[in-house]
Amino acid sequence: MSLFSNITTTFAASPPPMTPREGGGGMSVFLIQMLAIFAIFYFLLIRPQQKQRKQHQEMLTKLGKGDNVVTSGGIIGVIVHATEQALTIRTAENTRIVVDRGHIGRKIESE
Repeated sequence: MSLFSNITTTFAASPPPMTPREGGGGMSVFLIQMLAIFAIFYFLLIRPQQKQRKQHQEMLTKLGKGDNVVTSGGIIGVIVHATEQALTIRTAENTRIVVDRGHIGRKIESE
């Protein structure tokens, strides 16, 4: 009997169950969290990538005859002729390749 009396006093002394609070504050907190996550993604991923793409596009427009370049495929050469869409690159003594301007990976700066 003493075991039964201990159990009843334990349950009698426990606090009442939690009830949900009144109001619609949950949705506004959710929206604030989603806006914060979007802002983090924008400033850490989207914005730097746009900036890098803009710099690459500027570099492509400034390419001209005599510039040393590396294509996205890894071919290194010197530009011998440039048009709006294509570049002719000399890779060896008598080897010339016509490459789309968008496939230039980077410009090699002369030292």
